[in-house]
Amino acid sequence: MSATQNKEQKNPKKTKLTIKKPKTISEFSKFILRGNVIDLAVGIIIGGAFNKIVSSLVDDVLTPILSIFIHNVNFSEMKIPLAFLDIEPTPTINAGNFLSSVIGFIIMGFVVFMLVKTINKIRITAENFLPKEEKTELTEKNCPFCISKIKIQATKCPYCTSQLNSVST
Repeated sequence: MSATQNKEQKNPKKTKLTIKKPKTISEFSKFILRGNVIDLAVGIIIGGAFNKIVSSLVDDVLTPILSIFIHNVNFSEMKIPLAFLDIEPTPTINAGNFLSSVIGFIIMGFVVFMLVKTINKIRITAENFLPKEEKTELTEKNCPFCISKIKIQATKCPYCTSQLNSVST
């Protein structure tokens, strides 16, 4: 064995192990760290909490008030029995719970509508206070030969006397 072979056996090349993240995971981490995704998550959490408030409003406040006008009917007890199926116990359609859900949906839809309407009014008001960009027509151009500013209608540069009618800038 030669000296170089002996040296290689004692100090073999150290290979560096690198663990690559799969492309999907890196794309997911970029996606999840975007601001709008985090805003969406916060919106969903607040929406879930708001949903509980609306459900309580419907179940505990509005349906008892509506039951006064419908001869003291408790909405949670409004059930349609399916007696024609001859199954024990008789299955029922819980119409009262469905009606409460519909009322809750209408309230949520109205609140979201009012929220979007208010945000749009605020956006329009803010746009009215921002300075408007005025479109200005170009009155000057650069001569392609001497790069001097000249009138846009010029056909001959007054500085370098180059003919411009066939050259567009």
